[in-house]
Amino acid sequence: MITEQVAAVGRAVVIYDAGRFSGSDPQWFDEGYYRANGAVIHSTTGRGGVLLLKRPDETWVLRHYHRGGVVAKLVYDHYLWTGRDRNRAFREWRLLARLHALKLPAPRPIAARAVREGPLYRADIVTRLIPDTRPLSSQIRAATVSDEQWLRIGAMLREFHRHGVDHPDLTAHNVLLGPEASVFLVDFDNARLREPGPWARAGIARFERSLRKVALETGTEFDARAWQLVRGAYTNL
Repeated sequence: MITEQVAAVGRAVVIYDAGRFSGSDPQWFDEGYYRANGAVIHSTTGRGGVLLLKRPDETWVLRHYHRGGVVAKLVYDHYLWTGRDRNRAFREWRLLARLHALKLPAPRPIAARAVREGPLYRADIVTRLIPDTRPLSSQIRAATVSDEQWLRIGAMLREFHRHGVDHPDLTAHNVLLGPEASVFLVDFDNARLREPGPWARAGIARFERSLRKVALETGTEFDARAWQLVRGAYTNL
């Protein structure tokens, strides 16, 4: 069970799991602190860049929110402040807490922070790393995706949609494959809960386009048989 707690820390507001922590800690979001203590396991750059952080009993993922597209050239990582509970980090943290309660295969939220700078804010989120997983996109490149995994991917996407989870970036990069054919979905920035509607079909179509794009990038053919397995599992639940 995740217990929400919100705390004000100077210009920042932090949301965290009070069931695990007695209070918030600024070091949770401090890249310099982790690097100084040799706790950075891996880092990526660019939009969606993350740090993998070694903790005493688990690994965390720290992600700083960046804008994409043309807007990023003007305001790389700032957003308009419209209220504490409407910032991107809090929205994603609360959605992940809800998904955890529903026992859906998504990351467990640790903490999130929004730092105000006048009418704007910057934000970060920390989640628990799902261990021993690899992106579906990399496994497609390695041609190591089994029929059972394709079926489970379709079933997983159906479960998220059945619970009204509209993930705006359903791609092969955001589906993770784990041991024993386990599958997970990550990166819920701007995702939301919705009533049934055409958004679900749009999400599945987006996922198919992503699979075709990965095939194009790797110089392989789109696996129509694998896609039928996904569609069949998604439709027949």
